Amino acid sequence: MIKKIIKYFLYFLILIFIGILYLSYFGVETKRFNQLIKNEVSKVNKKISIELKDVKILLNLSNFSISLKTYEPNLVFDNKKIKLKNIKTNFSLGSFLKKEFAIKNVSISTKENNLKDIVNFARVYQNSPQLFIFNKMIKSGTLITDINFNFNDKGKINKDYSIKGSVNDAKFRLLNKQIIKNINLSFDVKDNQYLINDTKFEFNQIKLLSKKIEITNLNKYFLIKGDLKNPESLFNPEVLSVYFRNNFENLGFSNLNFSSDSNFSFRLNKKFKLSDINIKSKINLKKLDYKLNSLKLKSYIPNYNGLFKLNDHKILLVFNKDQLSFTGKGKFFIDKISDEIDYDILLKDGDYIFKTKIALNNNPLLIKFLNYSKEKNKSSSLELEGLFKKNKSLIFNKILFEEVANKILLEGVSLNENFKINYLNNLELDILNKNEKYNKISLKKNKKNYELNGEVFDASALVEQILESNNNSGVSSIFNDFNSNISVKIDKTYIDKISYINNLSGSINFTKNKINQLNLQSNFSNNKKLTLTINTTENNEKVTTLFSGHPKPLVKRYKFIKGFEDGVLDFQSIKKNNTSKSILIIDNFKVKEVPVLAKLLTLASLQGIADLLTGEGIRFTDFEMTFSNKDKLMTIDEIYAIGPAISIMMSGYIESEKLVSLRGTLVPATTINRAIASIPLIGDILIGKKAGEGVFGVSFKIKGPPKNLKTTVNPIKTLTPRFITRTIEKIKKNN
Repeated sequence: MIKKIIKYFLYFLILIFIGILYLSYFGVETKRFNQLIKNEVSKVNKKISIELKDVKILLNLSNFSISLKTYEPNLVFDNKKIKLKNIKTNFSLGSFLKKEFAIKNVSISTKENNLKDIVNFARVYQNSPQLFIFNKMIKSGTLITDINFNFNDKGKINKDYSIKGSVNDAKFRLLNKQIIKNINLSFDVKDNQYLINDTKFEFNQIKLLSKKIEITNLNKYFLIKGDLKNPESLFNPEVLSVYFRNNFENLGFSNLNFSSDSNFSFRLNKKFKLSDINIKSKINLKKLDYKLNSLKLKSYIPNYNGLFKLNDHKILLVFNKDQLSFTGKGKFFIDKISDEIDYDILLKDGDYIFKTKIALNNNPLLIKFLNYSKEKNKSSSLELEGLFKKNKSLIFNKILFEEVANKILLEGVSLNENFKINYLNNLELDILNKNEKYNKISLKKNKKNYELNGEVFDASALVEQILESNNNSGVSSIFNDFNSNISVKIDKTYIDKISYINNLSGSINFTKNKINQLNLQSNFSNNKKLTLTINTTENNEKVTTLFSGHPKPLVKRYKFIKGFEDGVLDFQSIKKNNTSKSILIIDNFKVKEVPVLAKLLTLASLQGIADLLTGEGIRFTDFEMTFSNKDKLMTIDEIYAIGPAISIMMSGYIESEKLVSLRGTLVPATTINRAIASIPLIGDILIGKKAGEGVFGVSFKIKGPPKNLKTTVNPIKTLTPRFITRTIEKIKKNN
């Protein structure tokens, strides 16, 4: 009997042993533990339930536990499901028997789930403001993950958990409403350390790649660092507004194509605000179009068409401590003509500190008021150092232009937002201009005033600009608010290509960009004097006087009376409220090659006198012109000229560059003599007794655009009393 009992007991032990071996190596599938597992999951969070199929059971004798494994279960919360591949867990028999929390660890592998559902599931377990904000940012995307975590005896997850997975085709909307799309990445989360690998995404049409991004949870904030690359792509300026406070949308950028390789780090607080941003980026700028409509630039760069094109720039960008620096070098194009530029730019507290060197070898350069022109394909350089302030003012510490032996240096230049000069500390010119004239002068600031000194200065373009604009100075076009006195001392000053004056000296006082007082003296090479004065009266009238013993350089600008050779000029003008009244007197001069006058004489059948224009010239003993100017309209009250050959009286108006309209009387000198000789007593005194025929002359009209004047004449038999009176006055004066 005992033998049988022992035998059956051995059989039982063997069966148990075999059962244990089977459970240990092969396990069994059952649904008996499903409810137990559901109960244990419920203990973790009552809002979460689990859908299970068969559970495979494996016995682990080493730690007296049971391994449970199930395939294709679902986590259920708020009527939503998280689809899983499998769940693996170790179930402690000892803890179960002691009625303690029995689940020691869980491994979960998911199928592809909606990313938003995953975040919502996480919020069920642990809701936080960060997860709420993150959930709002997610627009689409899927997630696959493997989760491994261990529980303590109280059912809390230990810190040695591990979460790995991938995000596919995600789309986020940032708090600033910017969109990040086509997000694909893999991740590895361990406690407070998050690794994001092989990231690809698109932001404002820029495709970006990252090999590795590290995120460290430091309780109060996240420390994020990593690398970022983008292949060659088009640029949207809005991308910069994410990182920097400045608005880059309206800078005139377009057609920007570039690639970059960057390293970065920053802090992200619990409210998703960025701080301590550090970026180091190597940028390969393939192309950039920068549009800037500026008449000022056009006046200095003749081929400027409102567009700068940048090509093949190598740029190092560094951003830290709210400072942004650019260091780069590359080509720029103006109207298909290329040159090179080096630059170093620092953005600090909203101000741009810059240092730039431009090789102007191929593009032309023009400085009109200096008559300077740098032609194409001539080597030159331009250095700029200064500061562009956030109030849009521009300060140049140094502007240095060099071309072979030519040099222009400006120091301490402040410009307002309209590129007008607020102040200038120093200007030095040492150049040969296009008139083949050397310029060697300096303008230095001395407290509030300036000293203009030099050996040679070609002022021809500046004089022309002043005269043509009917403005006593060209200062208003380049200065913002000029209130200073300039003392002048220049040995030799050219007022046109040929004529020059010596020992120019005096002073000029400016108030609000306009000349308040002026007193300049000089003399021509033949010792003939040139003086210019401007005085402002108590009635705010500007009285200008000009005397020249050599009028030709000053008078030839009047195209309809050009050709002066000799004579003396006396000019006076009174200006108030943008209207000037002037008188111009010239004595003893000749005119040559005046097409309008030649045509007039030919139409009047005075060919002999007309021939003088192409020969020795027509001489006038007196010329007097009274006129007024307002804006671009010159109204001529009277022009009267008398000479041995002819006398002319005319009036009319000239609309600048548009229309000339003149009418008057032309009379040969012989006819005048006969007319005056017929006047009793006066004729005897002035002319003497001479037999004469009837009075003869012509009335004429000159009208049309300056380059297409039309002349008509009509014979007259009687001179106007005004003509005879003016002629008698001049004859009396000359006698």
